[in-house]
Amino acid sequence: MHTWHWQTWDGRPYLTCSLLERWSHGFFTQHFWPQTPSHLVSALQSEAQVYRVRQVHGNVVLAPSEIELSRTSGNDTSAPEPDLPPADGLLTERAEQAVWVCSADCTPVLIADATTGQVAAVHAGWRGTAAKIVPQAIARLQAQGSQLHNLRVAMGPAIAGDVYQVSLDVAAVLGATITPVADTATKVVIEQLHALPEPPVLADAEPDRIRVDVRRVNALQLEQLGLSPEQVAIAPHCTYQQPEHFFSYRRDGLKRVQWSGIVSQAVA
Repeated sequence: MHTWHWQTWDGRPYLTCSLLERWSHGFFTQHFWPQTPSHLVSALQSEAQVYRVRQVHGNVVLAPSEIELSRTSGNDTSAPEPDLPPADGLLTERAEQAVWVCSADCTPVLIADATTGQVAAVHAGWRGTAAKIVPQAIARLQAQGSQLHNLRVAMGPAIAGDVYQVSLDVAAVLGATITPVADTATKVVIEQLHALPEPPVLADAEPDRIRVDVRRVNALQLEQLGLSPEQVAIAPHCTYQQPEHFFSYRRDGLKRVQWSGIVSQAVA
């Protein structure tokens, strides 16, 4: 059983996961707002080089070399963060690189390779999950030499399934990534989701609405890739239901975030 621990830095709390205890990492709370990774990295490994992207709810995963190339070749200067390339995942290429994602209800996912020491950070909202961004990040790690059985995946605080109301169509788009049926009609997919062990959906009192557990969908995607449950940890924290620790866009409607980051390490 993987455990989650509250840590303190600069008098404020953040979370770590026992599954990733070999790596400097943290799922930071709203108490650190508005500090950015360039400051927060000091809580993990101050000499690490920081990388982040301009998140767009897609499934693009970039490496530091690609981020640097994007900076030198020029970006869309009309974008909110013109010096950052659009993506929702990052993976490292060498030791002492820190990769970061931000979230306010979406799932922050930190991935580490126990053999190569390389890591990845992923922002997995429902759109990114529907586009299978976590499997995409793992595919990129595999292209760098990772083996599935060496991976460790921790999903941080996010909105819980029992309070995340979406349309049936949204749930069906997510469900199509994990259900074995060829028929992608909404009704068929929803029925298949309800039939799964530990289903990622719950009934909702409103017509044409349903509750969906995005972290559970991601876990099922990982299971279908071949990862065992022992390789995956899900934080027992809900951003929507714990305002004392987390921002929630669904709850507050404010564009504020909490950051999650992890630092790659040298192979022993």
